[in-house]
Amino acid sequence: SSTTRFTMSGSLGMKSTTQGLLKGGGLGGRAPVPVRAPQWKSVRSVRPVRVAEEGVGPDYSAVQRNLALEIVRVTEAAALASGRWLGRGDKEAADQAAVDMMRKVLNGVRMDGVVVIGEGEKDEAPMLFCGERIGHPSLHPKIDIAVDPLDGTTLTAQGRPGAMSIIAMAERGALFDPGPCVYMDKLAVGPEVDPSVVSLDKSVAENLNAVAAQLRKPVGDVTVTVLDRPRHKDLISQIRAAGGRIALISDGDVGGAIEVAKAGGPVDLMLGVGGTPEAVIAAAALKCMGGHFQGRLYPRNDDERSRAIQQNYDLGKIYDQDDLVKGDDVFFAATGVSDGDLLQGVRYYSGGASTSSLVMRARSGTVRFIQTYHRWAKPGVTNIPGEDMAYSNALGFAKREREMKQATPMQQPEA
Repeated sequence: SSTTRFTMSGSLGMKSTTQGLLKGGGLGGRAPVPVRAPQWKSVRSVRPVRVAEEGVGPDYSAVQRNLALEIVRVTEAAALASGRWLGRGDKEAADQAAVDMMRKVLNGVRMDGVVVIGEGEKDEAPMLFCGERIGHPSLHPKIDIAVDPLDGTTLTAQGRPGAMSIIAMAERGALFDPGPCVYMDKLAVGPEVDPSVVSLDKSVAENLNAVAAQLRKPVGDVTVTVLDRPRHKDLISQIRAAGGRIALISDGDVGGAIEVAKAGGPVDLMLGVGGTPEAVIAAAALKCMGGHFQGRLYPRNDDERSRAIQQNYDLGKIYDQDDLVKGDDVFFAATGVSDGDLLQGVRYYSGGASTSSLVMRARSGTVRFIQTYHRWAKPGVTNIPGEDMAYSNALGFAKREREMKQATPMQQPEA
């Protein structure tokens, strides 16, 4: 094999275990309570082991297929390809590199898949478009696919932290189709907060007070993550008036949602309007981690509102996590492109690279952090030979040079 992977994992099947390993315990639920000492081990060294005592630890007596461990190669490949464009000022090229490589590697997964959350409609995207079939109808499992090949195109183009390549999968019919609605009002909390005490129907102050009570700490210690957008001016003012702390993020609200459920994470609550596709992917991630997500469709204009009503979408409904992602057969994988609080970005070395990934499965509650080392000299789906990469880069720069020459002074794209 051309890759070496190491993983730190924990089985999070029971509620107490989920809260212990991810978030919970200690004063205000902030200090994680270790369920067991995490151990580094080679992924391929795990052998089926029958657990002697019922209800203690994972049961490997009947090992099931974990698609998350297969699709992590998909996000690794997309991150390796798009990471080459870090800081080069061309977000379209970075996104296209991620899309091309993700589609190529995803095609190697044995399944009958349909892209529900993708790169747009069929006439807008040549691949990974909504409705695209991947795999073969004769194969199993039958699944829905949600992809964000490069969550943080601007972050990558500007060389900023927090960009990731992301994919989520669930059984056929399980993923919410957002239809014409591009945006959604969102709320996300970690596993130690009872989802019944927070709601998008409540005021910002009510939600902050509820979260503070659940975490057993004053409102002044509650941190809310919000996308830094002009539309959130009033929301930010309400959070400040309620006494809460704010962590603004420029992009990447999937990572922001995951942070609320991460052990020792910097935030306790996520609020604000963001992309509906990202909402479905975030809901899948939080279902794996034991957190909770709510969303309400947020039409941008009268045309979008009219189309949503014609398609029988309830614009006043609060969609909870189980509405957005049904069932427990949910798989999630993300690989860092640029360094962030959640994942380390791609590191390129002489003859290879390393990637950092998060891999999760809802049914078992397992959360894995995987560090992978890729060697170009060896054959592998995530390995990009140096000469091929150099050729790909040359094509990209040649295309950009042609566009610059064809553009008038008023049309010159920004570097």
